[in-house]
Order: sequence, then structure tokens, then C-alpha cells
Amino acid sequence: MSKRRKILVVLKGYPRLSETFIAQELLGLEKAGFDLTLISMRRPTDKKRHPVHDEIRARVVYLPEYLHEEPIRVLKGLFASFLRPGIKALWQRFLKDLPRDISRNRFRRLGQAMVLAREWPDSGEWLHAHFIHTPASVTEYASILTGVPWTCSAHAKDIWTSPDWELHEKLGSARWTVTCTRSGYEHMRTLTPRKDAVHLSYHGLDLARFGHFGGQRSQRDGSNPADPVFILSVGRAVEKKGYETLLKALALLPGDVHWRFEHIGGGDKLPKLKALAADLNLTDRISWKGALAQEDVLDHYRQADVFALACRIASNGDRDGLPNVLVEASSQRLPCISTSVSGVPELLVDGENGRLVPPEDPAAFAAALETLIRDPASRSRLGDAAERRVREHFDHEVSITELGHLFEQEWQKAS
Repeated sequence: MSKRRKILVVLKGYPRLSETFIAQELLGLEKAGFDLTLISMRRPTDKKRHPVHDEIRARVVYLPEYLHEEPIRVLKGLFASFLRPGIKALWQRFLKDLPRDISRNRFRRLGQAMVLAREWPDSGEWLHAHFIHTPASVTEYASILTGVPWTCSAHAKDIWTSPDWELHEKLGSARWTVTCTRSGYEHMRTLTPRKDAVHLSYHGLDLARFGHFGGQRSQRDGSNPADPVFILSVGRAVEKKGYETLLKALALLPGDVHWRFEHIGGGDKLPKLKALAADLNLTDRISWKGALAQEDVLDHYRQADVFALACRIASNGDRDGLPNVLVEASSQRLPCISTSVSGVPELLVDGENGRLVPPEDPAAFAAALETLIRDPASRSRLGDAAERRVREHFDHEVSITELGHLFEQEWQKAS
């Protein structure tokens, strides 16, 4: 085995409640013996933390989120950069990027990279970016300046909202890039001649944290107004999650079907969703829980009867990869209804271990909901099959092993 190197992991923000899949991966790498330091481009905004965040031992270093807020650090980074042998190549690359992206954001990533290169925490020997958009920009610029190699984990939004020219440049520069859905994997492979440097590895789930739920699922069938079927959704209130579609689907359910809906998650669109729910006369049947810690989310998975997530492609091209909440819910024998977007069909097969409908189709979503509400036996069958699929194919230990092998192979080449 080659020497394991100190890895500086560049993240957009840390910790973030919506990115438990990243935290689980970081913890898994630590348990596998990898030495990490976390470099965060933003300070945390979430008021709560998941237990997994408290288990991660890696030190966290925060870069200046906005350059004007820490001018001394930025100026020191700028002056120190002129002493680096990579400064000429960095300016060449930056001046090539700038005409294609004339924005303050582009200058911010350059400044953050210069700060990182000057401060260089814990004598890092490798750079790894989580997300191929802005974190990879900082990472790539720092790599050019320092000569330290870099690699990348691409996910969903970062792939689909980045211009092809930028993905092409980064895929050519990174030693390798890994992503978590076949749709993202195939898209990126069309953008680079280095197809062997793009890898597919599903995130998977920490099955020790999401253990088998042996409790009894309810036999509610929507006929009793005093005991309505419990529909759950977990996700940020953003366009790609399709909550407008889901609310319209709930409004289309027949009057003799009794249900209640709970939403877990924050997000900028919550006020608009609450207003839409009021317009649809759904307010009395909906509870908005806000962001919750992971153990509370797990408890809701175990109480619910149906999980619903109406994923869609947003107007700016943003979309989910394979939402981790679908994997989590499936691990708890909770039948899921979602849409045939991006990586969702890589987990759910319609009628076998869940229900899939076309995106942005409230009528189709409502029909699938009504079927599962009225048929607890079908819910049980689909939930059991969903758990089997997760435990057989989405164990995060597999993804940690795959990622570890990628690092080890690259380090052997560099030795």
C-alpha cells in the first residue's frame, strides 16, 4: 500500500444539514485511516448539527467567505502568491476563465485559493473538492499555484448548472472525478477525452446509523378521518424538489381519502409553499417542521406511511442526483413515490420497490398517492423490497472502499 497523504478537502460550507451524504463519506474515510483537514468556503448557517458531524475529528479551516471581510488575509495571500512557481500558470488560467465568467464570484474563488495556498493547513499533500462548481474552482486554482494534485467528487447541481467549457477544463485538470449517478457520469464523460478519469460510485448509506426497522407499519387506508394516512417529505424548499407539484397532487386527492402531510426541511421557498397550501385549502392537513436533526428525521421515517418527493429539473438546469432522503426512507421500509428524474430511477423501479411518475405531473402523482394510501398491503410489499435494494446495493462501506482505492491508485502513480 502506498503512503496515505494528508488530504485537504475543500467544501462549499461545513457543516450543512442538507449534506449528510458528504459528512458520512468524510467519517467513513477517517475510519478507513485517511487523514483529513476540511477547508470550508463558508461558515455554517444551520442552527443544528447531525450526530455524524460530532464524530468527525478533522480540523475545519474557514476561508474568507467574502474577500472584503478579511482584507488582511486576502492581501497576504495575494503577495505570497507572487513567490510561487505556479503564479504565471495560475494567471494564465484565470485570464482564460474570466472572459467566459465575468463575475465577482470568479475573483472571489481566486482570492480564496491564494489564501489557502499561503496558509496551507496541516502540510496538506493532496487536494480534494466536494462539488465540481465553486469548490473545484478554488481547489484547481490552489493546485495550479502550489503544484499539489487534486481530485473531485461531483454530485448533482454542480454538474448540471456548470457550463460545459468549465466542466471540460476541470475534468482535464483533476487526476480523477467521481460522481454518484449514472446520468451525471455519462454526461461528464461526453465532455472530456479522459473518459477513464471519470468514475461512478453511489454514495450509499451508513446502514449502522439507519438500522433495520422491525416495527409494525400501520394498516391505515385513508378511510378513517380520525386516523389519516401519514405522508412525509424531507427536503429543502427549493425549485428542484418539486413541492408545488406535490401540493397540487395532494389537492387532487378524492374527498373520501383522509391524509396528513409533514414536511421536514428549510429553504427560501417555504413562505411561497405555505401560501400555495393555503390557496389549495390544505393548511389544516399540513405540518411544516423546518430543519431537524438526523435522529428526528429517522423517527419520522418510522412513523410515516408514505414518503413523497416530486423531483424536477429547475429552470436553471439544476436537479437532484439521487436524493439521499429516498435512500434513507427506503432503508426504513417506507414506500417512496418520486419522479423519473436524474438518478432516481437508479434506486426506484416503478411497481417493484416504489412508485415513479413523470415530473411536473400533479395528476399522475396524485394517482400514485391514492393507490398507496388505500392499499396498506401494497405499501408493505414495496417497502420491504425498497429496504432489500438499499441493503444489497447502497451500503456506504462499498462507496468508501471504492473512493479509497481511487486515492491509493493515484498515489501509487505519483510515488
